[in-house]
Formats: sequence, C-alpha cells, structure tokens
Amino acid sequence: MDLYSRRSLMDATWKRYRQASKVAKTRILNEVCEATGYHRKYAISRIGRFEECGKPKTPRRRARKRFYRPDVLRLVERIWEEAGYPWSVRLKAIIVLWRPWIRKKYGLTAAQEAQLLRISPRTIDRALAGKKRGMRRRLYGRTKPGTLLRHRIPIKCEHWDVQTPGFLELDTVSHSGENAAGTFAYSLNLTDIGSTWVETRAVLGKGEEAILEAFRQMSAGLPFAVQAIDSDNGGEFINHHL
Repeated sequence: MDLYSRRSLMDATWKRYRQASKVAKTRILNEVCEATGYHRKYAISRIGRFEECGKPKTPRRRARKRFYRPDVLRLVERIWEEAGYPWSVRLKAIIVLWRPWIRKKYGLTAAQEAQLLRISPRTIDRALAGKKRGMRRRLYGRTKPGTLLRHRIPIKCEHWDVQTPGFLELDTVSHSGENAAGTFAYSLNLTDIGSTWVETRAVLGKGEEAILEAFRQMSAGLPFAVQAIDSDNGGEFINHHL
C-alpha cells in the first residue's frame, strides 16, 4: 500500500472508529495496522486528529507556567538598563557580580535574590523582548546596509593576520543620544591592525562625500601607506565615492 492509499484509509476510518465500541475499536486498529504497517500508537494519533465534524484538530498550545515573579522581571530590566543594555549571557554574569550593589539599592528579599541567581539567559531574552523591540534602533546602532556595490567587493572570511602597517579598520559611531531625529554628529574611527595606530574625525551626518573627505584627512596624516580597508556594510562605506 502506497503512502496516498494509507492516508486515505486512515482518513476514512476515523468516523467508524469513533462510533465503535471498545471491542470494535480494537478490531479496527488491528485491521489498520495490518494493512498499513503503522505502529499502533501512530495509528491511534492519526485517527484521533479529527474533530467530530470531520475537520482536522487545531493543535492546542499549552500556556507556559510563570515561574519568575513580575517584580523580579522588572528588576532584571532595571539592572539591564543600569549596565548599559548588555546581551543576556553577559547580564547573567553581571547580576552575580553586582549582587551586593543590587541587594543594597533594591532591598532584595531572599526569594527575589534566589530567583535572580537562578534566571537563565533565555528567560532574560524573553523578559526583555518587548523592550528590545521598542529600543532596537537606539540600542543596536544606525547602520543601513549599502547594496549598490556589495556584489562587486571581494569578501575575506577570516581575520587579518598582518604584521605590516596599512591594513585599516573603519567604523562610525553615532552621537545622537536617545533621539535619532534630524542630523547629528558621528565619529569616524580608523584603526591600523598591525601597529594599532588610531585616528578619529567628527563628521556631521554620514554623507558619502563627508566620510570620504574625513578619511582622506586621516590617511594624509598616517606615517604609512594605506594597503587595504575593512569596514562594515554601511552605505557610508559601500558607495562609488569611497
């Protein structure tokens, strides 16, 4: 019996199975298992997946029981903000290291402290998910990928093991505070991997020409020639000017 025939048989059996007596159900299951080769438990689950009306049952997802109290989760959020919004694994370690300060500032009870020490990074992620979504633009930077030339730029998928100067890392850091509206200053950072030489320039906005001009100024002051540039995929770097 092919797969389609087995499925057709199972779908046609559910109504007769539901209306049968206990003895008859045993006989029907024996027939089905012998004809299809299905395990008995699987055959029961296939027959039982239909409602009385003949439509497949919609899976019911059991609600997760809440173990951590709301006041403990709010406390985790406050510590996360105080620590500068670290990711969950680091926040877990910070909670342990900062325990004396947390106990003094928030007046922890024994039950709260026990839950704080027990909470896992995955639970922290779930507790902060809504807050992170609302703050994502401010927390995780303002890099907008540049797509114009991304297929024409060679990609190197390992670290730069260089001993000579001239291989540069470039990045921008925004100085917008909590409000990203309008135009604000950026720091353009240049770091030479071999010598650890660092140059920084302030740029108003992230315009392509302004970034290129700041890079030219920094390059002119370097005591070595530029050999290669490594940057992220932001549009201020991935453009025809640079």
